[in-house]
Amino acid sequence: MQAGIIYKRYVNRKKYVVIVLVAILFTLLFISLNLGSSKATLINLMAFFKGIKDESANLILWRIRLPRILAAIVAGAALSISGCIMQNNLKNPLASPFTLGVSNAAAFGANVAIILLDAGSTQSSTKDAVIINNPYLVSICAFVFSMFATLIVVKLAKLKFFSKEAIVLSGVALGSLFTAATTLLQYFAQDYQVAAAVFWTFGDLGRVSYKEILIMVVITLISYVYFYIHRWDYNALEASDDVAKSLGVEVEKLRLRSLLLVSLVTATAVSFVGVIGFIGLIASHIMRRIVGSDLRFLIPTSTILGSVILLLSDTLARTIISPIVLPVGVLTSFLGAPLFLYLLIKGEDKR
Repeated sequence: MQAGIIYKRYVNRKKYVVIVLVAILFTLLFISLNLGSSKATLINLMAFFKGIKDESANLILWRIRLPRILAAIVAGAALSISGCIMQNNLKNPLASPFTLGVSNAAAFGANVAIILLDAGSTQSSTKDAVIINNPYLVSICAFVFSMFATLIVVKLAKLKFFSKEAIVLSGVALGSLFTAATTLLQYFAQDYQVAAAVFWTFGDLGRVSYKEILIMVVITLISYVYFYIHRWDYNALEASDDVAKSLGVEVEKLRLRSLLLVSLVTATAVSFVGVIGFIGLIASHIMRRIVGSDLRFLIPTSTILGSVILLLSDTLARTIISPIVLPVGVLTSFLGAPLFLYLLIKGEDKR
């Protein structure tokens, strides 16, 4: 009886964390809608629902700010859940979607589209001169090469019976290879093509449309459902592969499917928003310290926290030196690197 009460309190504490995170996310959403270099605020949004038309404010709120906010929420969730599942499957706290070389492959694919297929150009000599002529071509190429890198890593890892060392080292090697290939492409490219490729690599939520957001939502939601259905299997993997196998978990199949889904989610997000680092690493690390290693709670909390971190980063990127908008990928790296080092130092202190 006493054990049941203790367990119920344990579960309730985790649920409170989820509720608090959701509240923070929605609060940040409304604050982000209200902030920007323009004077359009939530008052204009309320006026819209009352039938009062303000074309300028409606354009800013519905066509500029809201898509960025939704893209931040979905992309943050996609990257953080991918990091959470990878760290569990590979038993490596440094694992993230980028460990597999997915981001490097996506950057190479974008460079192929921009440089070889002429998907980037310049309009003038101003600071806004760089444009992507064909964003869908860039996204498709980034996605194709991301999945290509994933299939290579999984194939190589399969030869080593899916040891975590083989998967991580294969990803690092492929990431280095794609980075070298990207550098080679840029070396022979025109100046405006290099500028367009670098612009894409920065990571930008402002380039995403509602259609692309919907694609990310569908893929992320399907993957989340699969991951959450197998939460008990992942909990068994936390102990060891042998324990998981003794409990009836098909470890190799689960790991293969999980890594493919992780790569699919990551490739989709990266192909639309560019390279955004540290979200997949930081979110799951923070929540692991708060809710523990139980994947029943770690999966949803990491997902929500990833959305919170990326939305907060994008809000700061839009407003910190407004009206200039900073690349959100740069900001997440500035915020994420010191925090990640701190987590590593704290982790070493506990050993």
